[in-house]
Amino acid sequence: MSEPQIRDFHAHIYFDPEQLDQAQALAAATQKRFGIAVGHFHQRPVGPHPRGSVQMTVPTGQFGEVATWLAVNRAGLIIFAHASTDDHKRDHSHNVVWFGPSETLDLSLFD
Repeated sequence: MSEPQIRDFHAHIYFDPEQLDQAQALAAATQKRFGIAVGHFHQRPVGPHPRGSVQMTVPTGQFGEVATWLAVNRAGLIIFAHASTDDHKRDHSHNVVWFGPSETLDLSLFD
């Protein structure tokens, strides 16, 4: 079996409505420090994600450095990170890292 090709990593900052400013500040600080792409701030669950989130796209070569920084600078926010391959269900269920407690994702959309 060949290893899956990892295009990049996605790091999703999860937040509740009252944490929006905090999530925006963390995403901005991460973007400024590492030059990574920051997506739209979804203020309700989108896709498999259980609550508000924003996706940051991290190149594979930067993931270690970004993950290390996020681990100590997340200020209590939960971050869900995963590899991006051609297997979306596996990417969201097995190829994952949680910063903070894990949450239940709705993986049914990948069936």
